[in-house]
Amino acid sequence: MKTIILGAGYAGLAVATKLKPHPDLDVTLVEQNPYHTFETRLHEAAAHNTKVTVPLAPLLRGTGVKLDLAIIAEVNLDTKEVKTKDGPTYKYDNLIVGLGSVTNFYRIPGLAENAAELKELKDADQIFGYVNRTFDAGFVGNRDIVVGGAGLTGVELVTELAQRNESLSKARGIAPFKIYLVEAGPAILPVIDTALRAKAAKVLSDYGIEILTGHRLMQATPDSVTVQTADGNQRVIPAGKIIWTGGIQARDIVKAQNLKKGPGGRIVVDKELRIPEYPEVFVVGDMGLALNEQDKPVPTTAQHAGQQGRLTGDNIMRLVRGEALHPYVPNTLGEFISLGGLMAVGWMKLPWNQKLAITGGLAHVMKRASEWRWRASIE
Repeated sequence: MKTIILGAGYAGLAVATKLKPHPDLDVTLVEQNPYHTFETRLHEAAAHNTKVTVPLAPLLRGTGVKLDLAIIAEVNLDTKEVKTKDGPTYKYDNLIVGLGSVTNFYRIPGLAENAAELKELKDADQIFGYVNRTFDAGFVGNRDIVVGGAGLTGVELVTELAQRNESLSKARGIAPFKIYLVEAGPAILPVIDTALRAKAAKVLSDYGIEILTGHRLMQATPDSVTVQTADGNQRVIPAGKIIWTGGIQARDIVKAQNLKKGPGGRIVVDKELRIPEYPEVFVVGDMGLALNEQDKPVPTTAQHAGQQGRLTGDNIMRLVRGEALHPYVPNTLGEFISLGGLMAVGWMKLPWNQKLAITGGLAHVMKRASEWRWRASIE
């Protein structure tokens, strides 16, 4: 059974590391980088150059999975072909698509051309380099940073940048730059409750971050953004660096005549995470529109991507043994948001669908614990 796994993000890598050698199973993992990136820690790499990758080859030992480094150009489900850029074309019996998401710029004029992203290691490297340059004695121009989007990524990024800003300012005797967090919605961090949100907002304010909720980003230029408030007033904010974390959409790389997509371009899948019209194709992670028990879309988070990947890996083994596949049952264990250093806020799931809110150092430990569990699951 020729099986191809596309992508070594949280979902794809979870699939690969759940597999075991089998005489009837021939598996290849196709990924453009020789490493896995802990995307949930990219904000730390952007501010502090923290190591957030791990080599793939050691993780695949004992799985029977071969690693091919290539950039996926197109996936055609009707011809069962995966085409790569300047590389081979793969045929398959079963396909697992885990190619993740791309930034959604919502067609805001100038945003895609002038804003940095935080999706890959190179994005974090670029932001880290900019922050360091702003504290060079010969730096000329505006040093301020505007971050668009006050979800998890945006909030975690501005807090780490604020810490780095303060550290470099003290070390080099240069005034800190200004950080703006722009959010079109009425509040930051809509995924957590009001009390935790207020705690997070206070931490951001204490860092000196200017929080602009209810401000829609209307336009971006190389050195400014224009925002509009609910009452229609507009404001131009000069900036040396613009970073957009305000939305994602599924990677548009899978082509098929009978393919169905939902919000954000996510591909509709069944209870086993397969495309109903193409049951030999599994879609895991951000690209798949998996539903929970209330028929609501499962969030595009690392914990759910990992769950989908582990289930799919197990189901591939069941498939090759001729056993029935198991359905996907999502389980949201909690959500923790880093606020720099040893500070975090979030909640964890308790029995009977209760939630326990946690702040401070304990929340930081819980967030780290979720990352340790992920590493343990793939090693």
